[in-house]
Amino acid sequence: MKFGREQLLLYAVTDRAWTGAQTLYAQAESALRGGATCLQLREKDLDMDAFADEAVQIRALCRRYGVPFIVNDSVEIALRCGADGIHVGQRDMPPDEVRARVGPDCIVGVSAQTVEQALRAERLGADYLGVGAVFSTSTKRDAAPVSRETLREICAAVSIPVCAIGGITLENAPALAGTGIAGLAVVSALFAAPDVAAAARALRCAAEKIVNEKG
Repeated sequence: MKFGREQLLLYAVTDRAWTGAQTLYAQAESALRGGATCLQLREKDLDMDAFADEAVQIRALCRRYGVPFIVNDSVEIALRCGADGIHVGQRDMPPDEVRARVGPDCIVGVSAQTVEQALRAERLGADYLGVGAVFSTSTKRDAAPVSRETLREICAAVSIPVCAIGGITLENAPALAGTGIAGLAVVSALFAAPDVAAAARALRCAAEKIVNEKG
């Protein structure tokens, strides 16, 4: 799948903790229906076979909506399900090794918290960066905080697009305007909402305003 900056505008990251009475598949479809431009499947507790089965289903869903499907961390699952991309953290496989395994056409995203990490990820072949946590987050309690100034410096230092992540809500997102980000990556602001599709529509509208505002 062709990948561009615009596909990071509203980057949905799944979290099974927020499914409640819904299935994760139903939540993902609601997010896509509401305007999510990219979807990452993040699973930390499923066994590999269950993860792979779920990934195949969510991949097919993303295909229907024409958005990239990204797998978090697991190169094996990304390859098994034919994902469009994979996202890795600083403690995971380096992006050049990921690229060697997944090939030139797969999207490779990397988490970064500093300019040095961002430049290294770009040099090693990352297609985009996820930078955060830009706000306090309950999703990943060990995430190091990233200031607005550092976010702005990272965006200025690299030529690949940057997506902000970590504790982003409809209320605090406007503070990220003018930093140079390509979009917002959201978890609980989307999937903990009583109406996921409505939350996606509101967040996408906010993201459009934020990315178009110059610093």
